[in-house]
Amino acid sequence: MKRKIALAQISAGKDREGNIAKGMSFLEKAAIEGADLICYPEMSFCPFFPQYHAEEKYYDWAEPVPGQLTTQFQDACDKNSIAAVINMYERGAKGQYFDCSPVIDNKGVYRGKSQMMHIAELPNYNEKYYYWEGKTDYPVFEIGGMKFGIAICYDRHFPEQMRILTLKGAEIIIVPTATSLTELRNVWETEMQAASVANQVYIAVVNRVGVDDKINFFGKSFVTDPYGEVIAVAGEDKEELLPVEIDLDTVEEARKKLPFLRDRRSATYDRLIDLD
Repeated sequence: MKRKIALAQISAGKDREGNIAKGMSFLEKAAIEGADLICYPEMSFCPFFPQYHAEEKYYDWAEPVPGQLTTQFQDACDKNSIAAVINMYERGAKGQYFDCSPVIDNKGVYRGKSQMMHIAELPNYNEKYYYWEGKTDYPVFEIGGMKFGIAICYDRHFPEQMRILTLKGAEIIIVPTATSLTELRNVWETEMQAASVANQVYIAVVNRVGVDDKINFFGKSFVTDPYGEVIAVAGEDKEELLPVEIDLDTVEEARKKLPFLRDRRSATYDRLIDLD
């Protein structure tokens, strides 16, 4: 079964409404090109505020999910018959804030959300002040025959999350990121190639691009197939829509040839917990 996903490698400046409008134009273009699903980077439509250390004012940027932004994309998805995974700053219960990816189907129905589970604290990524640990427990969504999970930025470094999403039925893992660190650039594709092979899944990584005050995001959004091959990659210095056709039958084919999931010894893995 063939499907087409589109990665919206975009930047986000101070004009939030302008950023949203640009995101909408990418959605319309993706629909014209026949994409079934469009995916956006981390903090899709606002400046990347976690680069600033512990500034309370940014809590005011959060909004409920579902809410105004998701409603805008529900209307756009319905009008253009395309599904979307966006990323935004969510205001949850009182005093709780999340890095969140809402999911909207091609009829404009809000299908749920995935919150970032692992929170980074690195140079220019002061996320533990702004983000609470996610509570959504690794959901998997099915839209148009595509079964996909989401690993938001820092989540991708944890093979446990990739495996859980796979065991819950994901055949595609979408990774919205805001990545700039040189150390991560050195393993940018390799890490996800390994995760694809280990789980025999497609992985679609969509990164921000451009300069945002102190940070220079390096783009290079890409897709790996279930054998770990990079089958499409965007440039590193410009905004770009990257449409990629995938064949979901390849997932089953790869799992027949590489039966790693069959040969797991889950009953012996409790020692991982004991060693924590």
